[in-house]
Amino acid sequence: MGPLHTYSATITWTGAGESGTSSYTSYSRNHEVALPGKPVLPGTSDPAFRGDPDRYTPEELLVVALSQCHMLWFLHLASSEGITVTGYVDQAGGTMRVEAQGAGQFTDVVLRPRLALGSPTTRAGDPVTDELVASVHAKAHQHCFISRSVNFPVRIDPVPLETVPLEIGALA
Repeated sequence: MGPLHTYSATITWTGAGESGTSSYTSYSRNHEVALPGKPVLPGTSDPAFRGDPDRYTPEELLVVALSQCHMLWFLHLASSEGITVTGYVDQAGGTMRVEAQGAGQFTDVVLRPRLALGSPTTRAGDPVTDELVASVHAKAHQHCFISRSVNFPVRIDPVPLETVPLEIGALA
């Protein structure tokens, strides 16, 4: 067995107001997520469940965590493959189904990464192709701790390289 890593967070509900949970509409879903040594993250529920649209929701953060994990593994593996990535943008999206009784679950998440390359060839001189990039994405997906931990499909749908200019600013 490999090393264990632990993570901690303190989640504090800030939305009790004057009457707390005396009714479904009497309280705010706002809360704060505190991680040691980091800025506080303002949280809430999805606006469909009376959340504040200016705050982060657990559903959004799950999609973000999947995207971040995949990106970090991809960059690591791209470097190992000799691919010089100079820009990376992911337009990730997730779908959640809510059932009649109010419970629900994610049905899928799709990651749509776009890359900017520092060179059209690897450090070994081989061309960087969509096939090579797809193989690195597949390896990253196999390694991503978060995607390995969820019980729904996480699909990777990269933007073809020929549609992305090499300049870093072109991804913004």
